[in-house]
Parts: sequence; C-alpha cells; structure tokens
Amino acid sequence: MAEMPFANTDIEDEFALHATSELNKEKKRKRTTGKEIPEGSERNKKKKKQYQPNYFISIPITNPEITDGIRAVQDAIIQKDHRLSKAMVRCASLHVTMLVMHLSGEEEIGIAVDALSDSKDFVEDLLKGKTVDLSFQGIDHFKNEVGFVKLTENDHTAVLTEIAETMKKIFQEKGILAGEGRAFKPHLTFMKLSKSTQLRKEVKKIDASLYEDFKNQYFGDEVLHRLDLCSMLKKKQPNGYYYCESSVFLGKNREADLVKEALHRETQALLSRLNQIKELLSSPEIRMKISKELFEDRHNSNSKWKSCISSGSPNA
Repeated sequence: MAEMPFANTDIEDEFALHATSELNKEKKRKRTTGKEIPEGSERNKKKKKQYQPNYFISIPITNPEITDGIRAVQDAIIQKDHRLSKAMVRCASLHVTMLVMHLSGEEEIGIAVDALSDSKDFVEDLLKGKTVDLSFQGIDHFKNEVGFVKLTENDHTAVLTEIAETMKKIFQEKGILAGEGRAFKPHLTFMKLSKSTQLRKEVKKIDASLYEDFKNQYFGDEVLHRLDLCSMLKKKQPNGYYYCESSVFLGKNREADLVKEALHRETQALLSRLNQIKELLSSPEIRMKISKELFEDRHNSNSKWKSCISSGSPNA
C-alpha cells in the first residue's frame, strides 16, 4: 500500500529537538574551551538532511490510568488556551519511541520486520522472565515546543536503555539506517506544536505555567509487553494508533501472543488489500468501465429474455 501523508507525521521532530538541544550544549562547550568545530560538520549536516525517518519502534501505552491522567492534563491546558487543542496527541496514539529509522521500500520493511523479530530473542534473554515496569511521573518539555511525561529513572529504565541500544545495533547490522547517533531519552509526548502548521504561526512557545499544577504528578506504570514497527506516514488505524508493519509480544503467554500477532498480521494484510481496492474503485476510468460492463450484461440479458418470449420457449 502506498504511503499516505497525514497531519501527525512529525515524531522525528521530537528527536530533532532533543538532538538540537544536545548539539547546542556541545557548541557551548566548544566556545568555552576555544576548540574549533570539526571539519566534517558540513558533511554531517548533509547526512542529517538525507536521513528522514519514516518508521519507528513503539511501546504502546495501554494502561487506562495513564491515558486518563494525560487526558485530564490536556483538558486543563485547553481550558486555559483553546488554541492548543490542535497540539494534543490523541490518547490512542500515546507511545514511547525506542528507535527511529528510514525504510526506503518494501524490501527494507521486510528486513526491519526480521530485525524486530531478532530483537525479541535478545529482550527475552535479557529479561529472563522478569517484567519491565515503566513508571511515568512529572512533565517536562523540549524547547517549549513539545510537552511530555517523564519516565522515572530507575533499574527498569536502565534496562529499557540497554534494549534500545541493542535494537539499534541489530537494525544497523542489517543495513537499516536507524538511530543516527541520537541519544536515547525515553519520554511520553502528549502535546506538540508541530501537529499544526497554522498553530505554529499562532503559538511560538508553550507556556509552562499551563501545566504547572501537574508538573510532578504520578500518572501510572506501563508494563513493557509489546514492541511495534510503526509507520509515520501511512494512514493510522481506525482506533487512532499508528499503522503497524509488525509487532512482537513479550511475557509468559507466548503461545497466545503468537496467535495475536498472526491475527494482527492477517488483519493488516486484509486492510491493505481493502484499501487497494478502494483506491482502484475511486478511479473514474475504472468506474466507467464497470458501469459499461454492467450495462452490457443487462442489455444482453434483456435481449435474451425478449428472444425467448418471441420464440415461445418454455424457458421464458
């Protein structure tokens, strides 16, 4: 299925903002120390332009306690500034991004699906039956343009970082352009100005006082149970979550999870085929051809009927 642009294709913006923040810190250190910027910086800029992420590895947020808490924050912010309603991330789309990448076609998508499958084996070996509990507490921002809920730093987030770094290595070893050297900072985005071009013109920065009452709020825990390979560009699913090329399930109920994954893949394949049919039927030429064939069939049937009546055939 061809990739279809939609308004929320800016997941990479969060990483770009974070990367810019780290770059600014590095430049500040260089100014302080008096060291010059390396000659390869221009080459790095060109490389960055070529690197346009269109896929990502997602941890979906499924705990209602977390989604309800974030919805309450969004509602409170909108009451204070209704313009920011355009900046809110739908609760069905809430996720933690593990890794971003660029996949240039179906072949690379297939390679990425295999890499995700290989990653599952590593994660299972690393966890050894234990769970990763991600605790969400407090609100922060990237340059006052992206608002996100923070992950509490503990042993579990350390494991999550190890998982992310290893997944990055697995994908890169298979030739996938993934990660691009950006530091891993897991977070849960609930608001971003880049969701609306018009909003960017109206609001340059998000006022931190709008969510001051929730700055230290505890939102809940999410158990790492699934990793999805999602598209930033393909049309979202009916429930509002991203289009998934593949998913791997973690935990004890592996047999049931394999069935779920198989059903998920079959459903995605059927939806993809259905969308292809819809696109085909939307063509004026195809509709005209179908109408013509239906008319000819109806005309031939009427002619046969009249012929039967004229001949007095008992089949009439």
